[in-house]
Amino acid sequence: SVDCSFSRGVCDWKQDTDDDFDWNPADRDRGGGYYMAVPAFVGHKNDMGRLKLLLTDLKPKSSYCLIFSYRLAGEKVGKLRVFLANKKTAPVWEENKGKDEKWRTGKIEIFQGAETTNSVTFESERGKGKTGEIGVDNVILISGLCPED
Repeated sequence: SVDCSFSRGVCDWKQDTDDDFDWNPADRDRGGGYYMAVPAFVGHKNDMGRLKLLLTDLKPKSSYCLIFSYRLAGEKVGKLRVFLANKKTAPVWEENKGKDEKWRTGKIEIFQGAETTNSVTFESERGKGKTGEIGVDNVILISGLCPED
């Protein structure tokens, strides 16, 4: 497995330069590094911020599981979407509200076929809310199918 966490990970993360705002590091409550976040008050409604994970070493014709922690905290905070580079248009994962402020786990299967997925993009869309944040952390890539819970 490959650890792509922000505090100690080995992966290549890039801020998108064509979007409306950047993701920023945010400290965890009880120490232990940081995560990437978009506070609710950044930007205007429907503005986008994209954080891209460059995957250079994935082998073609094999499958991977991308596992990550995410949090949507706050009223009408916005949407979090995940896109794979070879599926340009539709997100492969989307969440638009948190039931509470807890961290949850997202899983995405990446099947390598004729085209190799060479990046994963986490996109935050600004909502109407003024408080809270959208956060992403503990991004890990493992080979094979995603494990059942």
